[in-house]
Amino acid sequence: MNRKKSDGRTRVTVVVALAANLVIAVAKAVGGLVSSSPALLSEAAHSVADSLNELFLLAALRRSRRPADRRHPFGYGMERYFWALLAAVGIFVMGGCFSFFQGISALSEGSQESPSGYTAGLIVLGVAFVAEGSSLVRAVYQLRVQKDGGGDPALRTVLAEDGAAVLGVLLAAAGMGLHLLTGEVAWEASASFAIGLLLVYVAYRLGKEARDHLIGESVDQDLRDRIRALLISQPEVDNVAALLTMRLGEDSWLVAARIDLAPGLDSERVELVCVRIKREVEHTWPQADHVFLDITEAPADAPSGSSASTAEGTG
Repeated sequence: MNRKKSDGRTRVTVVVALAANLVIAVAKAVGGLVSSSPALLSEAAHSVADSLNELFLLAALRRSRRPADRRHPFGYGMERYFWALLAAVGIFVMGGCFSFFQGISALSEGSQESPSGYTAGLIVLGVAFVAEGSSLVRAVYQLRVQKDGGGDPALRTVLAEDGAAVLGVLLAAAGMGLHLLTGEVAWEASASFAIGLLLVYVAYRLGKEARDHLIGESVDQDLRDRIRALLISQPEVDNVAALLTMRLGEDSWLVAARIDLAPGLDSERVELVCVRIKREVEHTWPQADHVFLDITEAPADAPSGSSASTAEGTG
């Protein structure tokens, strides 16, 4: 799928999630204050964190598409993972930590809910469930349409946030209901703790994925095997001594290979072979827009094990 079109769809998905979270955050905050519900206030913090994260993701979509320049010769694709990491930190701090605080506060100070406050809180949660569910459906639909979108950190973050939000609403509703039925605030405190644990887990998973990309992650093993197979299938290639790959963004890879050529090739032939192999790799995988070949040719009369570096391709 065309990356620009794909980014446009992702942007719509993020904007839908942002609009839903802004409205829900206000509604949950008002409902939480009216009902004095720690679980509902935890959910309000969750929605505020999600709203801030959607702003991060919109920045990521815009900034990651900037063209390469002298200072960043490999482009700005890694920006997506940087902003996704900030979103993970936001979920952890604003959502998870505040939820734990609300749970501890409820246990230490107690919380009283009036029937009217309880009704208002459940109505807010019902509206939130519909809104969050609609946003989640939109994200899942895009993932099904955009088959290669599973690796897009913006889309994955929206999916994780909306999935956690739907589950969080159910936890908050259960905590409020059990609190009203039993009169024990511990039920709502437990719901706050559960929401906090959920958000910490989501933040950990998103942060781990962003970290893996930011420190330099290779393409998957199956793809590396196919690249190696294409290189070794060239008639002039005797051996692929080393193959290194790294993802530079959603649609950008770096491929670097050290290749032993068959003996007896003159320097002009080596250069032509280098250019042809690079073009074939780039044609087969358009994402491999940075291909570097270190071509090593062993002369026909050279002793076994000796080699001389004769050419280097640039991407």
